[in-house]
Amino acid sequence: MFKIAKANTAMPLMPGSLNDNNRNHEMLAQFSVSEAWAGDFSTGVIRLGEWSSMLHGLSAPECGLLNLIRCYDTKDRSHVLELFEQAATRCSSFCFSTTIIMPNGFRQPLFCMGESNGLEEKYSGSMAGVFIFPRFKLEGANQITSWR
Repeated sequence: MFKIAKANTAMPLMPGSLNDNNRNHEMLAQFSVSEAWAGDFSTGVIRLGEWSSMLHGLSAPECGLLNLIRCYDTKDRSHVLELFEQAATRCSSFCFSTTIIMPNGFRQPLFCMGESNGLEEKYSGSMAGVFIFPRFKLEGANQITSWR
Protein backbone atom coordinates (compact mmCIF):
# COMPACT_ATOMS: atom_id res chain seq x y z
CA MET A 1 0.00 0.00 0.00
CA PHE A 2 1.43 3.36 -1.09
CA LYS A 3 -0.81 6.42 -0.73
CA ILE A 4 -0.30 10.15 -0.99
CA ALA A 5 -2.87 12.95 -0.79
CA LYS A 6 -2.93 16.71 -0.52
CA ALA A 7 -2.48 17.68 3.11
CA ASN A 8 -5.83 19.50 3.32
CA THR A 9 -7.81 16.37 2.35
CA ALA A 10 -7.13 14.67 5.68
CA MET A 11 -10.14 14.05 7.89
CA PRO A 12 -10.43 16.87 10.45
CA LEU A 13 -10.28 16.10 14.15
CA MET A 14 -13.72 15.51 15.58
CA PRO A 15 -14.66 16.85 19.04
CA GLY A 16 -13.37 14.41 21.62
CA SER A 17 -11.32 12.42 19.09
CA LEU A 18 -8.16 12.97 21.13
CA ASN A 19 -9.93 12.13 24.39
CA ASP A 20 -7.72 9.64 26.24
CA ASN A 21 -10.47 8.01 28.32
CA ASN A 22 -10.83 4.94 26.12
CA ARG A 23 -7.12 3.97 26.38
CA ASN A 24 -6.63 3.16 22.69
CA HIS A 25 -2.89 3.70 23.12
CA GLU A 26 -2.75 0.66 25.43
CA MET A 27 -4.34 -1.49 22.76
CA LEU A 28 -1.96 -0.10 20.15
CA ALA A 29 1.00 -0.90 22.44
CA GLN A 30 -0.28 -4.45 22.94
CA PHE A 31 -0.11 -5.11 19.21
CA SER A 32 2.72 -2.85 18.04
CA VAL A 33 5.65 -0.60 18.80
CA SER A 34 5.20 2.91 17.42
CA GLU A 35 7.68 5.74 17.22
CA ALA A 36 7.72 9.23 15.75
CA TRP A 37 10.24 10.39 13.15
CA ALA A 38 11.01 13.75 11.50
CA GLY A 39 12.79 14.90 8.36
CA ASP A 40 14.28 18.27 7.39
CA PHE A 41 14.31 19.14 3.67
CA SER A 42 17.02 21.80 4.08
CA THR A 43 19.53 19.20 5.31
CA GLY A 44 18.06 15.97 3.97
CA VAL A 45 18.36 14.44 7.44
CA ILE A 46 15.74 12.09 8.87
CA ARG A 47 15.73 11.77 12.68
CA LEU A 48 14.54 8.47 14.10
CA GLY A 49 13.87 7.18 17.58
CA GLU A 50 15.78 4.37 19.24
CA TRP A 51 13.49 1.52 18.10
CA SER A 52 13.26 2.79 14.53
CA SER A 53 17.04 3.17 14.27
CA MET A 54 17.60 -0.33 15.59
CA LEU A 55 14.94 -2.01 13.44
CA HIS A 56 16.20 -0.19 10.32
CA GLY A 57 19.71 -1.47 11.09
CA LEU A 58 21.16 2.00 11.63
CA SER A 59 23.85 2.80 14.18
CA ALA A 60 22.80 6.45 14.59
CA PRO A 61 19.40 8.15 14.97
CA GLU A 62 20.01 10.42 11.95
CA CYS A 63 20.22 9.24 8.35
CA GLY A 64 19.38 10.06 4.77
CA LEU A 65 16.45 8.63 2.84
CA LEU A 66 18.52 6.09 0.90
CA ASN A 67 20.06 4.73 4.12
CA LEU A 68 16.59 4.47 5.63
CA ILE A 69 15.02 2.47 2.81
CA ARG A 70 17.96 0.16 2.01
CA CYS A 71 16.59 -2.49 4.41
CA TYR A 72 13.08 -2.43 2.89
CA ASP A 73 11.84 -5.25 0.71
CA THR A 74 13.46 -4.68 -2.70
CA LYS A 75 10.11 -4.65 -4.50
CA ASP A 76 8.95 -1.71 -2.34
CA ARG A 77 12.02 0.55 -2.35
CA SER A 78 11.28 2.44 -5.57
CA HIS A 79 7.65 3.00 -4.50
CA VAL A 80 8.69 4.36 -1.10
CA LEU A 81 11.35 6.59 -2.68
CA GLU A 82 8.79 7.94 -5.16
CA LEU A 83 6.31 8.58 -2.35
CA PHE A 84 8.87 10.58 -0.34
CA GLU A 85 9.90 12.52 -3.46
CA GLN A 86 6.27 13.44 -4.17
CA ALA A 87 5.75 14.51 -0.55
CA ALA A 88 8.89 16.67 -0.81
CA THR A 89 7.42 18.63 -3.75
CA ARG A 90 3.99 19.46 -2.29
CA CYS A 91 2.43 19.54 1.15
CA SER A 92 0.99 16.06 1.48
CA SER A 93 -0.22 13.33 3.76
CA PHE A 94 1.07 9.85 2.95
CA CYS A 95 1.25 6.27 4.14
CA PHE A 96 2.95 3.05 3.13
CA SER A 97 3.59 -0.44 4.35
CA THR A 98 6.57 -2.66 3.65
CA THR A 99 8.78 -5.25 5.29
CA ILE A 100 12.20 -4.63 6.77
CA ILE A 101 14.57 -7.44 5.82
CA MET A 102 17.22 -7.70 8.53
CA PRO A 103 20.74 -9.04 7.83
CA ASN A 104 19.99 -12.13 9.95
CA GLY A 105 16.98 -12.94 7.74
CA PHE A 106 14.30 -11.80 10.17
CA ARG A 107 11.41 -9.93 8.56
CA GLN A 108 9.71 -7.05 10.41
CA PRO A 109 6.48 -5.56 9.02
CA LEU A 110 6.38 -1.77 8.96
CA PHE A 111 3.56 0.75 8.55
CA CYS A 112 4.36 4.43 8.08
CA MET A 113 2.10 7.48 8.15
CA GLY A 114 3.32 11.03 7.74
CA GLU A 115 2.93 14.47 6.26
CA SER A 116 5.06 17.13 4.66
CA ASN A 117 4.70 20.88 5.11
CA GLY A 118 6.45 24.23 4.81
CA LEU A 119 7.39 23.87 1.15
CA GLU A 120 6.76 27.51 0.23
CA GLU A 121 10.42 28.25 -0.47
CA LYS A 122 12.95 26.11 -2.33
CA TYR A 123 14.90 23.69 -0.07
CA SER A 124 12.70 24.37 2.94
CA GLY A 125 10.06 22.36 4.69
CA SER A 126 9.89 19.24 6.75
CA MET A 127 8.23 15.88 7.20
CA ALA A 128 6.90 14.27 10.33
CA GLY A 129 5.39 10.88 10.85
CA VAL A 130 5.13 7.69 12.80
CA PHE A 131 6.46 4.20 12.19
CA ILE A 132 4.35 1.33 13.49
CA PHE A 133 6.02 -2.05 13.94
CA PRO A 134 3.46 -4.85 14.51
CA ARG A 135 4.32 -7.41 17.17
CA PHE A 136 3.85 -10.54 15.10
CA LYS A 137 5.98 -13.00 13.24
CA LEU A 138 5.96 -13.16 9.46
CA GLU A 139 5.94 -16.53 7.77
CA GLY A 140 9.48 -17.86 7.73
CA ALA A 141 10.67 -15.34 10.32
CA ASN A 142 12.27 -16.31 13.61
CA GLN A 143 11.73 -13.19 15.70
CA ILE A 144 9.11 -10.60 16.55
CA THR A 145 9.39 -7.15 18.01
CA SER A 146 9.22 -7.67 21.78
CA TRP A 147 8.49 -5.59 24.85
CA ARG A 148 11.36 -3.60 26.31
